Amino acid sequence: MTTLFLIGTMVVVGALIGGITNSIAIKMLFRPYKAIYIGKWRVPFTPGLIPKRRVELAEQLGKLVTTHLLTAEGLKKKLESSVFMTEITEWLKKEVKHLLRSNENITSVIERWFGMPDGKQKIERKVEAWLDNKSNELLTELRPKLVGEVIPENLNEKLEQYIPELTSIFIEKGKKYFESEDGMERLSHMVDRFLSGRGTLGGMVSMFLGNERLVDKIQPEIIKMFNDEGTHELVEVFIRKEWEKLKQLKLEEIEEHIDLEEIVHFLKEKVKTNVPMHYLDQPFHEWTHQYEQQMINDLTPKFVKKIGQATSRELVHLLKKLQLEDVVKSQVEQFSVSRLEDMVLSISRREFKLITYLGAILGGLIGLFQGIILIFLR
Repeated sequence: MTTLFLIGTMVVVGALIGGITNSIAIKMLFRPYKAIYIGKWRVPFTPGLIPKRRVELAEQLGKLVTTHLLTAEGLKKKLESSVFMTEITEWLKKEVKHLLRSNENITSVIERWFGMPDGKQKIERKVEAWLDNKSNELLTELRPKLVGEVIPENLNEKLEQYIPELTSIFIEKGKKYFESEDGMERLSHMVDRFLSGRGTLGGMVSMFLGNERLVDKIQPEIIKMFNDEGTHELVEVFIRKEWEKLKQLKLEEIEEHIDLEEIVHFLKEKVKTNVPMHYLDQPFHEWTHQYEQQMINDLTPKFVKKIGQATSRELVHLLKKLQLEDVVKSQVEQFSVSRLEDMVLSISRREFKLITYLGAILGGLIGLFQGIILIFLR
């Protein structure tokens, strides 16, 4: 009985020593959180291992994450995975469909997603400022240039092809004018001024022929002149020459006669009136139904594909710019030791208990062997 009591006592004591020792060793990984001093003497093993090496631990975790966990190759493989791309595409399709069928509008989306109050007014001001800037740049760029350099080649060809027709219109208008009553009256006044400017000779001609008879003789001759092919050719050549002269002028030279700024302002206002700003306040479902299928089935997959390709292509540079190693390091350094302890224990609590129990078992076995050896020695 004494022998069994001795062996049992040694087993219990060994188990307690092994279990308690392992438990203390595990606790010393984290505790004490801070160094303990007696006077100027620091108590050994304070602080615990992890608090003491927290900076090194943060550095190693940062390297571990960037070197073995979040690697460019692994992320690239994930991004290029057909399953991942399909999942992202389907998710984005649902979001786009929900947005297009909602009562949201562009203004509310800008305000809610981008934090821009008065989004419509800002967009209108941006558009107007952009148009003003571009129109001023355009005027500055065009003023030193020749008219012929500014006019597009195809427009120049159309204008030159239109000259014969323009000549015909000009001649036809002139002929109709001189055939009209206003034309006859104007011609009569011109004859009067002509004769009065010739003194006695003009008076004699007016007295013998009479004003009306002279006008009646001149008017048919003018009509004949308009009908003559030579007149058409003469006018066409004149218009072509003037057009060529005009093309050799600089815009700043003709600006003395034509207000280019007024023309540009007119064009700018036309552009502004044709920009569909009303869509900014109109709910999506009222005007996007005709584009819905195209945006969901065509544009969305292309958008996801392009974004995926661009991200995959620039992934190495993106990871370098993100500096994940420094991010992980700074985050771990900011953790309190108690939080680190909770994190580790939440993962390894069961294993730590098994280590404690294993220490108790080993201590008990050692006590058993010691008891047996002690009995044999006695």
